[in-house]
Amino acid sequence: MLFAVICTDKPNSLDLRMATRPAHLTYLETVDVKGAGPFLDASGNPNGSLVIIEAADQAEAQAIAGRDPYAMAGLFASVEVRPWKWLIKNPETK
Repeated sequence: MLFAVICTDKPNSLDLRMATRPAHLTYLETVDVKGAGPFLDASGNPNGSLVIIEAADQAEAQAIAGRDPYAMAGLFASVEVRPWKWLIKNPETK
């Protein structure tokens, strides 16, 4: 199953995000990621994340999200993990 992990950074946390970014990117290499990238503020600075992952179920997806170094560092004000269906431009359905 696919899940969208939708994260919003705490206010004024850009320094924490940038300091934790190398560990976050390394962690994502260990997870079945289908796509990922930051949300941006009006100035173009990252202020959240969208990560599409594959996991067996909701519990596994929640656990993957919880082990992300960003989450463990306390970067996020909120994290939402939602089942997601890749309908448009899914390379696996062509």
